[in-house]
Amino acid sequence: MKTLRLFTTTILLLVFGAFANAQTADEILANYFENTGGIENWKSIEGMKMTGDAGFGPQSFPFVQIMMTDGRMRTEVDLQGQKFIPQAYDGEKMWGMNFQTMAAEEVDSETATNYKNNEANDFPDPFLNYKEKGYQVEYMGEETVEGVETYKLKLTKNKLISDGVEEDNFAVYYFDKENFVPILSENTMPVGPQKGMKVQTVYSDYQEAGDIFYPYSITTKFNGQAGQSIKIESIEINPSVEEVNFSMPTKE
Repeated sequence: MKTLRLFTTTILLLVFGAFANAQTADEILANYFENTGGIENWKSIEGMKMTGDAGFGPQSFPFVQIMMTDGRMRTEVDLQGQKFIPQAYDGEKMWGMNFQTMAAEEVDSETATNYKNNEANDFPDPFLNYKEKGYQVEYMGEETVEGVETYKLKLTKNKLISDGVEEDNFAVYYFDKENFVPILSENTMPVGPQKGMKVQTVYSDYQEAGDIFYPYSITTKFNGQAGQSIKIESIEINPSVEEVNFSMPTKE
C-alpha cells in the first residue's frame, strides 16, 4: 500500500508540475502581449509593411517587407538602384529572384512546404494563438543573459522537411523579466545550406508600431559570427496592398 501511495503521489506531482509549467509559460506570454500593446491589438493586425536597412557584413541595403496574416509576403531589396526580390509568397506559390539572372523562379517544393507549415503561420508573432497553430511552448526556467535576468521559453513548431526527412523545429526564447519582451532567441538550423549552424537572434530597440511595440533592431549571428542585421525605420500596420505585389512575374 505504501508503494501504491508513493506511486500515486509521484504521478500527481508530475501532472500538477506539468500544469504549473504550462501556466507559467502562458502567464509570461500574457504579460508579453499586455506590455507590448495588448492581446486585442495584436489580434487586430492583418498586415504589416516595414522599411529599413538590411546589413550583411560591411554592406547595407534598403529593404521593404510586406507580411500578411494569411501567409502572403514579399521582401524587396534595393541593390544599388536595382530591385531584387529574394522571396515572396502569393498564398499558393513561393518564389524569388535568381541573383545571377535576376529572373523570378519558383522555389523547390520542400522550401515551399516548410514555409506554409511554419513561417506562414508566424505573423504577426509566432507565440500569438500558438496552440491553434499546433505549436507547443515550454517553460525552461530562468537565466541571466549579458547581465539581464530572463525567463526561458522553448517554442516547438511544426516539423520541417530536409531531403525527405522530418526534422525537429524549435527555438529557445529569452524574455526580459522586467519588461516581458524577448531579447534573444537561439536555435540550430534544421534545414537548408546552413543546416547544423547555431543561430542567435538579438531583439532590441522596441518602439511603437501602431498600437503595439515591436523590435526595430534585429541582429542574427551564425556560429557566433556576425550574419545579418535589420534596422527598421518605419512600420505601417494594416497597409493597403495590391495582390500584384505577391504574384510571381510572368516570363515575357
